[in-house]
This record gives sequence, C-alpha cells and structure tokens, in this order.
Amino acid sequence: MQCAKHWSLKGLAVVLSALALMAPGGAHAAEEMLDGDRIETGQGDLVIHPVNHATFVTAWDDNIIYVDPVGGGERFRDLPDPDLILITHGHGDHLDPETLEAVATDETTLVVPRDVLSMVPVGLRAQSEILNNNESFYVEPGFSILAVPAYNTTKERMKYHPEGAGNGYVLSMADTNMYVAGDTEATPAMRNLMEIDVAFVPMNLPYTMPPEQAADGVLAFEPRIVYPYHYRGSDVQAFAQKVEANSDIEVRRRQWYE
Repeated sequence: MQCAKHWSLKGLAVVLSALALMAPGGAHAAEEMLDGDRIETGQGDLVIHPVNHATFVTAWDDNIIYVDPVGGGERFRDLPDPDLILITHGHGDHLDPETLEAVATDETTLVVPRDVLSMVPVGLRAQSEILNNNESFYVEPGFSILAVPAYNTTKERMKYHPEGAGNGYVLSMADTNMYVAGDTEATPAMRNLMEIDVAFVPMNLPYTMPPEQAADGVLAFEPRIVYPYHYRGSDVQAFAQKVEANSDIEVRRRQWYE
C-alpha cells in the first residue's frame, strides 16, 4: 500500500517565489545556471547536470533538485540553491553531512529513507521528509515522487544494501517520468517499472551489479533514455552495446568522473 503525502516546496517561501517571478529573468534564471542535457516535457525542459559518480543536479518547472550531493560545498558553488534534495541511502558516496549543511538553505526540503534521518545534520532534520519504499507524495500539481525499493539481490552482496533500507525514486513531472535507481541490483521493482522516460542506473561491483545485469534490468522496463552512472571501474561500453543491440533505448554516456 502506498502512502500519499502532500506538501509544496514553495509553500514555505511564497513571498520569495513571487518576488523571483517578478524579477528580471524570472524564476527560470536558476535553471539557466545549469548546463547539460535538456529533455523536453509537456511543461518545459527537464535539465540534467551530472556532477560526479552518483551525484547530479536536475531542474524542472523552476524546481532545482540535488540528488545525493557529496564532495563539499565548493563543488556546488556555481550552481543554483536546491529546492529539494533526494538522498537514496546512507553510504558516504551518497550522503555527506558537511555537504548537506553547505548546500541546503532554510527553504530546502530533504527527502530521505527512515534509516537515513539520524545521519542528517540535526539542524536539517526538521526540513526532512521521510519516504520509505513504495510511499509516494505530491510535491505540487504535476509533480510527484515515488520511492522504489533499492537493494542487493545476490547473496554475497546483500550485506551492502539490505532490502528496505534504501530508495530509488521515480519523479513524475507533467508527462515525463524519471527514475533514479540509487544503489541496487535489477530487483523486481525495477524490472516492473512502466512508462519511464529517463533512467539513471548504477553498475559497479561488489556494491551494485555488473553491466550485464544492469542491461538486463533496463531492457525489462525499457526507458526512452538511460544514463549509466555510479559506474567507477565498470565496462560501460558493454552495458551500452547490450542495451542498444536489443532495443531502441538511447544510452547517454556523460562525464561523471574527472
């Protein structure tokens, strides 16, 4: 059973949002600070800005979203402040308290699994919303988020990401669905996803899965576009070849590592 939660990223800053809309350049000015891919949706572009490894920034309909921000505040110095931060789980390459303190503002909302809340800096816990596997909520009209189970299925790897602890996320934005897998193998929840337009899928051993398993998972739910990420040391070309040889899915390889 899914639990629906209703809240608004802008609800705590209505006056500031109104002023931003009236300012020169309007609220879209923040999105213009991001480079990277722009994917058309029924309500403006979805902007994809890779940062490093499992960290990226995305923007849609004047919402700036950080995914698993780590690496220190300086890494985000030239980027717009986040309205929303998604944290998939508590490992250090996905959650760094010092980075969270550096990038979050008083208006930022964090979305975290229950097991992660105790790792969030004390000063940010009141701004954190707990979202567990299979729970969903509405951010604002046309924008909702679903927490997808993320875990290891191979016996010798289950110690890294046990079932129920971590989230992937499906962000539904107007007519476009974006899946952020987090650290996971090709679980039934992943394989049974439907109508995904954009996906971010990990592949590295021993923590997630090999490229072949990642490709099998992607071929099962058939997103329109897939970004390999969290792939340090993996053969991403093997993943891309298998996906592209067996589908019309577009594999986008971007710069995730220096």
